[in-house]
Amino acid sequence: MELYHQLIQTVSELNAETIAKERKDNLQSLINFVQYKVDHHQEIRLNFICTHNSRRSHLSQVWAQTLAHHFNISNVFCYSGGTEATAVFPQVVTALKTAGFQINKLSEESNPVYGIKYDADEHPIIAFSKKYDADFNPSTGFAAILTCTEADGACPFIVGAEQRIALPFEDPKAFDHTAQKTEKYEERSLQIATELFYVFSKISHGKLRAWDFIRLADQD
Repeated sequence: MELYHQLIQTVSELNAETIAKERKDNLQSLINFVQYKVDHHQEIRLNFICTHNSRRSHLSQVWAQTLAHHFNISNVFCYSGGTEATAVFPQVVTALKTAGFQINKLSEESNPVYGIKYDADEHPIIAFSKKYDADFNPSTGFAAILTCTEADGACPFIVGAEQRIALPFEDPKAFDHTAQKTEKYEERSLQIATELFYVFSKISHGKLRAWDFIRLADQD
């Protein structure tokens, strides 16, 4: 099982060295959460939250699920939500298709549902706009990752979250009515991909905890 060919090419071109040290420091909280769950053989639930659940939160959800798969980290379940529900913005779908995802539009209502595939043999990511506490999302045991400053400010406390992590990204919406729209959405998509590539690249599958070293020492 592996990513679609075009996605493999996109991922191969991501460069974590472009991430500023200050940003890497911010990403460490997410790394720590994921590593703790891996070490304790627990499900890893990540809920990416933005104001409208239309742009950055969906890009984050899709790339996180994809890169966890790429780095062979199991039991990762990624979600997204907003402080209100709107719809997935079409340019987000376009940016993801450009990166190499296979996307099917599953409904035609004002808040359409998309099936987003990164691997032919894996279940699709189901994407549609919803509130962060919708029944579709986890109610307990998850990390709430705030992908915009507005949601960060509006949600000082998120019921059921084990950890609250602020990782805001600039909103590509500012370029919706400009000639730079396509470029800026792809730029934001790849920035999010690069940062999440960095996060999952730091996860150790066989990390030994302190008690493991003690147990091994006792066996010598």
